[in-house]
Amino acid sequence: RNLKELDDIVKEKELVVQKTRDKLSTCQLRIEMLAKQLQYVDSEMEKEEEAGNVAALSCLQATNRRLCAELEKEKNLEKKIVLTLKENLLEMWQIETEQGKYEILHEQLKRDEEELEMQHQERAEVRIWKEKIAARQAEENHRSREKREEEAQKEYEERQKKVLEDARRNHKKAVCFLRKSIARIHEKNAKEEVKTREQMERRIQAVLSLKTSITSNREKLQTLQVWNKAMAFEAKKREMEVREAILAGGGNVAKEMFLHKRLLEHEKQKQASREKQKAQKIEIVSQILQEKAATHKQKKSQSCTKAIKGDGKLEDSLLWRTKAWQYIEKTCKHPAGAMAQVNKGLRTNYISEEIPHDELWERGEDERERDETLVEPEFPGLWSQDCDLHKVSKEEMDPKQPATRVIKKDIFEKKEEFQTGVLHKQIVSSHEWKGCTFYSKPSCIHFKDFDVGQIYKKKIVLINASYSVNSCRLVGISEWLKDFFSVHFDPPGKISAGMSCEAVVTFKPMISETLEGEVMFMAQTGSFSVPLKCTAKRCILALDKELIDFGSHVVGETISRTINLTNSGALGTRFK
Repeated sequence: RNLKELDDIVKEKELVVQKTRDKLSTCQLRIEMLAKQLQYVDSEMEKEEEAGNVAALSCLQATNRRLCAELEKEKNLEKKIVLTLKENLLEMWQIETEQGKYEILHEQLKRDEEELEMQHQERAEVRIWKEKIAARQAEENHRSREKREEEAQKEYEERQKKVLEDARRNHKKAVCFLRKSIARIHEKNAKEEVKTREQMERRIQAVLSLKTSITSNREKLQTLQVWNKAMAFEAKKREMEVREAILAGGGNVAKEMFLHKRLLEHEKQKQASREKQKAQKIEIVSQILQEKAATHKQKKSQSCTKAIKGDGKLEDSLLWRTKAWQYIEKTCKHPAGAMAQVNKGLRTNYISEEIPHDELWERGEDERERDETLVEPEFPGLWSQDCDLHKVSKEEMDPKQPATRVIKKDIFEKKEEFQTGVLHKQIVSSHEWKGCTFYSKPSCIHFKDFDVGQIYKKKIVLINASYSVNSCRLVGISEWLKDFFSVHFDPPGKISAGMSCEAVVTFKPMISETLEGEVMFMAQTGSFSVPLKCTAKRCILALDKELIDFGSHVVGETISRTINLTNSGALGTRFK
């Protein structure tokens, strides 16, 4: 390693010395060139001085000074290069003397390298000999393998012959069985065809009967619509008479109508709370019955002694039952929060309670009779007589009095009118709403560039744009679109002004054609519809220029202009 390092250092120093000598030679050449230039400038200066040319003389003097400065610099550089060259030579000679000390070791290293090379050659010869032996063995193995393969091929051919013979025999058997099975399948298909024909006949008859029933239902619907219009006209006439009566008596029409609406809203809330209480009451009773059934099963499995003790508990449970029903009757007059407390208390306390089915049946009959009596008013209502609404006493206007039950009949009539399609005007603060009460986002349901066989869905939002609460229901879609479109819409009930509801339209294209129609809805103030459209894929070609203007040009000149043909559609096309 040390010898190698010394050799590397000697090579590096030789390279440095060579580079320094090259620099020195270039510097000397530069000095010679500058000396020649200086001589030439001196001769020119003498000529110009004799000629008396002051400007040229001053220019040549400046050049002379510059060349003298450069020559001085080059000479200094030459001295430095000579000094560095001497130092590098000295270092190189020192390294060579150091290298001479290790000459014996260098010769020994050469001998060792030669011996090592001889060993490598001997190993290579041994390896070649071994490889030859291995190649001979591989050749022998290859020959033996070929013999085994030939024997295996002969055995395979013999087995293949046997397999072919067996396959021929099995094929003959399979053909016989196949003919029999085909005959059975033909018989089965004939029976199925007869069944399908019978089913088709039954379907055709059902369709015909459905068609006749639809025509009859249309006639009934038309008569019902005429009757509804007449009823609406009578209701409007009655309302106008009431307004005229109030105006004749000198009353405030807006105030009386506002009081009437307040009564209606209060009655609606009361009816809703009553229904909620009834549902909670039924839930409590069902839980009591379930608990009763569970305790009944437990009592059957108990011993006789426990059954005797249970008689005393039964009397206690009857006492608890009567108390529970009294508590339920009290809480039914209060909001739903009290019912939640009753429910919680009954779950913990009335476990062993038993309620006879007769008592439940009697209570259900009582509730039914009470609900039926609420439909009819106790005395003639305010709207059935020509009376002054502003003269109604405070006792009659009190929502806790039974007189408010009169409004329930009007509520049921309004429900029936909305279901049958009778329309109402919206008048708020003496302003009547005109126009569509609902508008949709987006305003048009448009399916573009569809593929046949795919399913597409779009959501629309219906917003109540009227002055007050309104509701809407789905009527249907255009008749010619029913095979391709379906609408999923859950009626949300009453919608306040500015609120919205959602509907989802599903499109299943079966043909690649452009179709148009509408989705129809019915609101309290009238019907409205949302346009529905589907556009098949098509190519829409357009040029970016209508006129190709080449302007003015010279004869023989070639001018080119570029025009762009764009297909903005979804269907590709060829053009020429």
